[in-house]
Amino acid sequence: MATISKLSSPSPAASLSVPSSSLPRVFLGFNTKTSFSKVASSSSRLSLTNTQPWRTSFVVRCSQSSGNGSPLKRTTLHDLYEREGQSPWYDNLCRPVTDLIPLIESGVRGVTSNPAIFQKAISSSNAYNDQFRELVQMGKDIETAYWELVVKDIQDACKLFEPIYDQTDGGDGYVSVEVSPRLADDTQGTIEAAKWLHKVVNRSNVYIKIPATAPCIPSIKEVISLGISVNVTLIFSLTRYEEVIDAYLDGLEASGLSDLSRVTSVASFFVSRVDTLIDKMLEKIGPSEALDLRGKAAVAQAALAYKLYQKKFSGPRWEALVKKGAKKQRLLWASTSVKNPAYADTLYVAPLIGPDTVSTMPDQALQAFVDHGSVARTIDSNVSEAEGIYSALEKLGIDWGYVGNQLEVEGVDSFKKSFDSLLDTLQEKANSLKLVSP
Repeated sequence: MATISKLSSPSPAASLSVPSSSLPRVFLGFNTKTSFSKVASSSSRLSLTNTQPWRTSFVVRCSQSSGNGSPLKRTTLHDLYEREGQSPWYDNLCRPVTDLIPLIESGVRGVTSNPAIFQKAISSSNAYNDQFRELVQMGKDIETAYWELVVKDIQDACKLFEPIYDQTDGGDGYVSVEVSPRLADDTQGTIEAAKWLHKVVNRSNVYIKIPATAPCIPSIKEVISLGISVNVTLIFSLTRYEEVIDAYLDGLEASGLSDLSRVTSVASFFVSRVDTLIDKMLEKIGPSEALDLRGKAAVAQAALAYKLYQKKFSGPRWEALVKKGAKKQRLLWASTSVKNPAYADTLYVAPLIGPDTVSTMPDQALQAFVDHGSVARTIDSNVSEAEGIYSALEKLGIDWGYVGNQLEVEGVDSFKKSFDSLLDTLQEKANSLKLVSP
């Protein structure tokens, strides 16, 4: 079984200036029990040398050899895509983006980011200091400087994933960047922000992330109609998911483009947070009938989302768009890290495998699945059971509409707080560097 192991990192300051002798290497070996030092000295290893200073690195320990005995640089992520048609993406981004190289080698096919990810990346690292200093010295205000930091990371990541984008004719290899979370209730402001981000990033394989709030559903339609590819995020309910699909279809139809093949989209359906909230509700209800349903709501709803996806992307309306080159808006499973330590660490990955989908995984979920995940089509293996769980929860008093609305509010609020916190951090950093007046 292949595994990815994260190695220890030097201090953030060390990432700004590292001699070439310290550049990261990706070692390929076959013994999953072998320590790093043993792998590094193995005569069977291969290596890739990065060209940028390192913050962290990964060891990729590979599957057993092929029939002729030659080593294969494969992991379960390759199998996930090649055997079941699901694209594994990485839910994280920070400098140096060349940290992504070993992940790409191990089968990662795209990257997602959000305000919380950038808040952590920029506030906890010195890797952004030089560019930030230059921007402020040029007279840029703090928020403008923030966006320039973000845009550079997105552009650099897009370059790394461009070969995948080209090889799949625009089917994969995307990097996502989100509009300001402050615009979650602003339809027109979201449209303008999406247009601006698309223009300044200027990469064919960028996804502009727009939240699936009620005010932003019309934004999604408009942005799609302009030929801009979109990652619709913060989807927590089947009702809102159907609205997202309709916005995508409406946008394609309104575009007036004769060739729709370059306008693509994913719908980011969140999973683990659903269980976090519903489990608390079930514990208040109390009887064993309720407690037995803990940890089952999120996967059940996701299975029904996939059923809805299959229904909506079929029939005369969809076929008319296919004739113009339209591609399905793939379902993307987001929030795949396990919040409850009592649950299996692949709970939100293994049961959600199916064709034409994406699973975006943070470190915890990614490493767990590569280490001991199994690859098989599971998303529609027992839809009747999923329907039973969904109905049983309703009978116990779980209001799915309330759950979706509450999680949406919490998600938007969390991203707003991360965004505001990061701007405050950048202001403090500017002050500490004596770049601007306190």
